[in-house]
Amino acid sequence: MSLWADAAKVATGLNVVLLAVLLAVWVRNYLQFRSKHTLGLALFCVFLLAHNAVYFYIYLVDPMLSGWFSTAVPVLVWRFLMALAVFETLGLAVLAWTTLD
Repeated sequence: MSLWADAAKVATGLNVVLLAVLLAVWVRNYLQFRSKHTLGLALFCVFLLAHNAVYFYIYLVDPMLSGWFSTAVPVLVWRFLMALAVFETLGLAVLAWTTLD
C-alpha cells in the first residue's frame, strides 16, 4: 500500500466526519429558522457525504474493491485521488471553521 493511498483514505475519513458535523449544524439551523439557504446547504452536504461514504466503503470495507484498489490502481491515479480528497478536506475544514465560529 502506498503513501498516496493511505493519505487518500485518511482524507476521505476526515471528509465524512467534517460533513457529518456540518450536516448536524445545518439541519439544526433549518429546523430553527426554516431558511431555504440552510436547507440547500444541508441537501448539498447529504450528497457530498454520500459521495465520501461510498469512497470510504470502497477503500476500506468492501473486500473485493479494497483489494482491487490496493493492488491494481496505478500510483499516478492514487496521487490524483489523494490530491482531490486532500483539497476537499481543506475546503471542508475552512467551511466547518466558518460555520462553527
